[in-house]
Amino acid sequence: MNTIDFRLPVRTSAALALTLGSLTLATPVPAYATGGGEGRASAVVLRTGLDVSLLNKTIEVPLKTTLNEVRAPAGSRTARETALEVKLDGVEKGQPVSVLKADVATATATVAADRAEGATHLLHARLHVPGLPLLSLVEVQDVTAKAVCAAGARPVASSNLLGAVTVLGKKLTLTTGGTTRVAVPGVGEVTLDLSSSRTTSRTAAATALRLKVSVNPLKLNVAEVEGEVTLAEATCETPRPLSRTSSTSVRPQTLAADPELAETGGGGPTRYVIGGAAALLAAGGVAVTRARRG
Repeated sequence: MNTIDFRLPVRTSAALALTLGSLTLATPVPAYATGGGEGRASAVVLRTGLDVSLLNKTIEVPLKTTLNEVRAPAGSRTARETALEVKLDGVEKGQPVSVLKADVATATATVAADRAEGATHLLHARLHVPGLPLLSLVEVQDVTAKAVCAAGARPVASSNLLGAVTVLGKKLTLTTGGTTRVAVPGVGEVTLDLSSSRTTSRTAAATALRLKVSVNPLKLNVAEVEGEVTLAEATCETPRPLSRTSSTSVRPQTLAADPELAETGGGGPTRYVIGGAAALLAAGGVAVTRARRG
């Protein structure tokens, strides 16, 4: 068996590099995520928007406060509050008024990659307003509100009032949602909206109890209270899913052949292209030699 060792001269290799000129390579574009959005959730145990007028409206004090209001994401994906009391200073003959007291008062908002949820729980709560130091505006036994927004599912909102509800000293048994009006002569009236919920394709909101308040004890104009109170509210917004681009598209890249690399045996893709071309020329040279010998 004859062995033929064929080597391409360096000058020929350089000339081949110049002849090839430039080479265009097609490389795939990797897939990457686009779009998408983080979900949102919120919860609040108590929110008041009341106007308190003292001494025949010579002094007006807005009572706008919240208890355990949380939102996510807001620096973290889970927010939680458990305060059990909120006070208003300087409206009851200079003494603080405990607006709300509860045995349990929690609000939680959580956001994950595919889920957002807000929830509140209120147990044995008593709500007071100025002018009624000995009489609760409303007392509730067990109140919950929850809103869940999960990717791929319709948002869900629910709220419950378990047990009796007492308004201005009157005990009510409330089993269904709707509006209830309670009036007490010489004290005032309260309108209650019970267990309301609303949903869209991406959002949900639940409110256990919303009260419209108008209180003026004995019409003395010592402390007149007007406005709204919300107990146990939760909201959420579904995270938007991520979309991915296709990885089958190609992006052209042009590599110029470098004669110096061919001449010095440099690295890079050009070296392999020239090497392959040299192998083809070598094969052709062997065939010619064999033909001549034949």
